[in-house]
Amino acid sequence: MKLVVGLGNPGERYVGTRHNVGFLVVERFARGAGIGLDLERFEGRFGQGRVAGQDVGLLLPGTFMNRSGDALGAALEALPELQPGADLLVVFDDLDLPFARLRMRRFGGAGGHRGVEDLIRALGHGNFPRLRFGVGRPPEDMDPVQWVLSPFTPQQAAGISPALDAAAEAVGDFVRDGVEMAMNRANQLRSAPGSQQDEPPA
Repeated sequence: MKLVVGLGNPGERYVGTRHNVGFLVVERFARGAGIGLDLERFEGRFGQGRVAGQDVGLLLPGTFMNRSGDALGAALEALPELQPGADLLVVFDDLDLPFARLRMRRFGGAGGHRGVEDLIRALGHGNFPRLRFGVGRPPEDMDPVQWVLSPFTPQQAAGISPALDAAAEAVGDFVRDGVEMAMNRANQLRSAPGSQQDEPPA
């Protein structure tokens, strides 16, 4: 089985915010794959199905971002056969990438992301593939925490759908072909559709 985890915060307050783009990507993939995210399992919303003959589980933690590791830990305890270095993909927002830019990596550190930091705490290592979705840097007079907990600008919201499609396609590549092939395809282009709108308004 492959397990795809989208990071975000639960509750209406955070719907549509930059920090929840991991939720948006996994929800977009789930719709395309015909997988419902309607099971309450592993301290979050969970769905399971088959894509190209491969079993896949999708998890949106119901814990807050900085306790994402609790949900992942519960899932891995129930799925002992899953190998994080090959079978787990985590999708999350990244301040250091321009808006809608995608980057997939086989492993790495937290890079200041509290959700990824907690996953590393839960696993004891950072050896798991991750798909980063750029949300860009805030204006100089804006705190980065406020930026990621704020909604996308109207311009960004209008252009985000093609980038979400590209990210969902990258998730599908991972499920079907594994991390190496998915990484090569996701990182081949300099930017995903929509990323021409990189700069946040001043």
